Amino acid sequence: MDTENPNAPALAQSRLRRKNHPDGQRTAGVVHDHVRHTENFTVIGNDLAQHRELSLLAIGLACYIQSVRPGTAVDIKTLAARFPEGPTRIAAALRELETHGYLRRNRERTATGRIITRTVSCNRPGHHAAREATPRGPARRTPPDEPAPRKRLPAVPQPSYPSPALLQTAVDLLAGLRRHDPRLLLSATDAEHLAPGVATWLERDVTPTAVRHALTENLPTEPLIRPAALLAHRLTAQLPPPPPFRPPASPVPEPRHRLQNCEGCDRAFRAPLPGRCRDCRTGLPEAT
Repeated sequence: MDTENPNAPALAQSRLRRKNHPDGQRTAGVVHDHVRHTENFTVIGNDLAQHRELSLLAIGLACYIQSVRPGTAVDIKTLAARFPEGPTRIAAALRELETHGYLRRNRERTATGRIITRTVSCNRPGHHAAREATPRGPARRTPPDEPAPRKRLPAVPQPSYPSPALLQTAVDLLAGLRRHDPRLLLSATDAEHLAPGVATWLERDVTPTAVRHALTENLPTEPLIRPAALLAHRLTAQLPPPPPFRPPASPVPEPRHRLQNCEGCDRAFRAPLPGRCRDCRTGLPEAT
């Protein structure tokens, strides 16, 4: 009978089957095969990649915008030429990103007087406000008259096709409201937010004068705390219906008669009823 050898190496401890054994029980779901990037990569937060309210197109578009170099054009026309989605879907995705704070599009005037749109991509919405709210050094007391953080403006109607010319007309209309009431002085950000709503009215065959009248008539007499919010409400609550469809007018074609065989010469001719052709009718005594 063999004796126990105390100097023999101990048997290798078996791996736990369910934890790390390669042949262990497998479950459904994704398995990551990741390699750490050392160059040409972009850090994307899970709050964006796993956002529960953004569409998949909006999430992908935000990832692309965050990955490009500063100064790259990310307007609707450029993005539609870059990706297979059309301008309508891309415009809707950009509005989603604006609503959730991942994108800001500000209209600015250059030194030459030209108005341009500057797109600001934010990979963590609200981080500027959180950083500014963090005290640097000793804590300070907030003055009682310090304004509270600004609330987001209400949503406005969106045109079916937001052409640049239509939006520019809408911005010009909004910029001129202060001439009718100084309280309606709007910032560039407010005008950009309200412009799609005005463009929707113009798209429905409402004249700029009628839009201006709807926004400026019967204003309250007290000071306007948030004039842009009031205009956003009016653009939505008083939105007129689309104009009725009018098919293009077309001339009525003349009726084309059937071919008949002439009773006199058997020649084919067109007429509403059977009879004789023109040549045979002129030879009849009653024709003279």
